[in-house]
Amino acid sequence: MIAPHPAPAPSDETLMLLYQQGDRTAFTQLVRRHQKPLYNFVLRQVRMNQVAEDIVQEAFVRIVQNARNFKPEARFTTWVYTITRNLCIDQLRQRAVRKHMSLDEPKSDGKNGATLATVGDQTADPRAHADAERNASATELKRRIVRAVDMLPDDQREVFLLREVSSLPFKEIAEITGTPENTVKSRMRYALERLQEALSEFEDYARALR
Repeated sequence: MIAPHPAPAPSDETLMLLYQQGDRTAFTQLVRRHQKPLYNFVLRQVRMNQVAEDIVQEAFVRIVQNARNFKPEARFTTWVYTITRNLCIDQLRQRAVRKHMSLDEPKSDGKNGATLATVGDQTADPRAHADAERNASATELKRRIVRAVDMLPDDQREVFLLREVSSLPFKEIAEITGTPENTVKSRMRYALERLQEALSEFEDYARALR
C-alpha cells in the first residue's frame, strides 16, 4: 500500500487568515518560520544582538496589533519585512542622533554585534595541518565577506541582505523598499561587484590551499 503524500505546509497568507479567525497556533507557525531570517537581516543592519532581538519582537507585536488589516491578496513577507525595515531605520536614526548629541558615547569594540561568520575549531595535530589551514582559510573568508558586506553603501547592503539572507525575489524587495525593480537589480549588481573587488585579494590565497 502506497503511503499518502503529506499535506503541503500552509502558506504564510493562509496562516495569517487562520490567525485572524482566532487560531493562535497559526501565528506561532509564522513566528517560527520567519523569526530567524528576520533576525539575520536585522542583525546585519543594526549590528547588535539585543537590539536585533528587540526589533524582531516588536515587528511581530505590530503584526498582532494590526492583524485585522491584513488582506488575503497581500504577501505576508512583504508586510513583515516592510515593518521590520522601518523599525531598523528608526533605530539607526535614533542612534545617529544620540551619537551626534553626545561626544562621550562609548565606542563599540565590535564584541556586541554577532557576525555571519563562526570561528572554526583549532587543532594542534600536525597530521591535520592541511585541514586546519583550509578551515582557517574558510573562516577568514567568512570574516572578510562580513566586513565587505558591512562596508557596502546602505541601499546596496539592504538589497543584498534581503536577497541573499532572506531569499526574497527582486519584485518583493522593490515593494518593501519602495524602489523600482530595475533600481533594486542595479543595487544588487553594484553590491556584488563591490564584494568581488573586496575579496579578490583573498582569492589566490584560498585557491592555493585547495
